[in-house]
Formats: sequence, C-alpha cells, structure tokens
Amino acid sequence: MTQVCIVGAPDVAVRYELLSRETAREALSTYDLHEPYANTLALRTVSLGAAVSLLNDLNWYLVRFASDALVLEPSISETEWLSRDLATAVRDERTAPDETGENCKIYGVSDDELVEPMYVVRTNGLPEYDLQEVDDTLVVRITNEEFGG
Repeated sequence: MTQVCIVGAPDVAVRYELLSRETAREALSTYDLHEPYANTLALRTVSLGAAVSLLNDLNWYLVRFASDALVLEPSISETEWLSRDLATAVRDERTAPDETGENCKIYGVSDDELVEPMYVVRTNGLPEYDLQEVDDTLVVRITNEEFGG
C-alpha cells in the first residue's frame, strides 16, 4: 500500500481545513485518516498512481493549506518518502524509481512534530540532521528542481 502524508502549513489546522470543505471531504471520505505527526493528515492508497491522483484532486486545498505533500511507495523505499513532484515524475515515467535517491530533504521530528527541513545530496549515505536537536528524522526524496535547480 502506498501512503500519502499532507503536512499542514504553519498556523493552519490542515485536518480541519480539508475536512470542512465538501469537495475535499468527499475526496477523502473513502480513506482511513490518521495523524502520524502534529498537523498532518495521512492515509493509504492502492498505488502510486492513486496517491498522485488524489493529491491532484486536492490541489486547490493543498496550495492553500499545506506546506508539503509526501508519498511513501514501498516498491521504491520502505522508509524514504517521495515529494509530490517526484512521485508524479515516477508515475509519469519521467524518472526511474532507482534514480530517486540523490537529492533529499530531511525533516527533523521533535515531540511528534516535523521541524525545519535540511536539504542534502546523498553521497555515501545521508548526513546527520544537524539544524537542531531532534528525536528522529523523516527523509523525503525530492526532484532536482525542488533541491534548487
């Protein structure tokens, strides 16, 4: 199962904002929703294509209420998420799954909250998150454009 995680923008209650709008609520109504981190909304879909399609359906809301949309596709990685743009590129066969791991954004996790991301290039593994003390990290593979060009 492919997972989707929508990260709320600062000062926005993403779950409330999405579920208070009829169109978004209907798009999410068939999914079992949970909150793995503070101010996130997560769910499982049947495939990478279904995950990208759902995010496309929610785009109007994501632009307004989310700071990030992530996809975890187990056939690519069991632990590292894909950015929405990278998941779309893989689905559309513009990027091969085995070419997704070079550029990453690493979120710190502190008190079950995602904190400031650190952008890195993978060379002989990933560097340690060092922007602040954190309990854990969440690795997100990103496109060259999201990394900075």
